Amino acid sequence: MNLQEVVLSIVELAKQVGDFIRQERKTFSTDKIEYKGLNDLVSYVDKTAEQQLVAGLEKILPVAGFITEEKTSTKIGHVYNWIIDPLDGTTNFIHGLPTFSISIALKEYDELVVGVIYEVNLDECFYAWKGAPAYLNGNEIKVSNAPTLEHSLLATGFPYYDFGKQEQYMKLFAELMRSCHGLRRIGSAAVDLAYTACGRFEGFYEYNLNAWDIAAGIVIVKQAGGQVVNFKGGDEVIETRELLATNGNITGEMLQFIQKYF
Repeated sequence: MNLQEVVLSIVELAKQVGDFIRQERKTFSTDKIEYKGLNDLVSYVDKTAEQQLVAGLEKILPVAGFITEEKTSTKIGHVYNWIIDPLDGTTNFIHGLPTFSISIALKEYDELVVGVIYEVNLDECFYAWKGAPAYLNGNEIKVSNAPTLEHSLLATGFPYYDFGKQEQYMKLFAELMRSCHGLRRIGSAAVDLAYTACGRFEGFYEYNLNAWDIAAGIVIVKQAGGQVVNFKGGDEVIETRELLATNGNITGEMLQFIQKYF
């Protein structure tokens, strides 16, 4: 299988679905919101976008199965499985905030080999595949070369339904805030990872993440020269639902802060 050809096909599909999401945002009404759980919002836009992605990806790689946020496909592949978030940043979308994205990854057995993140409003498509550089709209990207935490801009995400670790999280947030250029909370983990890959952020950390939030971003950050670990410094990120992605230079410093509280 030619991964480059697969990726370019995914990019085109993501842009087509992104057009649909952009058009729906113009007329979207909050009375169309559904609740999957506490503060866990979804709409027909998420579901329809996922159906469009599943249909398109079926054509690109018919043997692959799907791991999807909205559960529109239950097909399981023996070798290949797509990991899809059709609208990462649903809350932003619903409230009219212009940061949300489509995230698509491909897993071969247990290895992530392809990642595509399409930031819908800026028309920025980040992508990478195993054995190749990472790209933004056709141009190669690399992580920042900032040497230390004090030279870094960080991103994070806030818990929206599981507040059991809120106190320690806020203590960590306060300590990091005093140790870097600043902290940002955009509202899309996929975008946070894409921005880390291209050097806009030096690091991103969050917990309680799902595979579809981060799978594509993991590939892109790594292929851009960055590092992705869990809060113990290990490789089991999706399994532990803990993620720290950095430019590689600040990983040790970040882990020292994180491990004081987690």
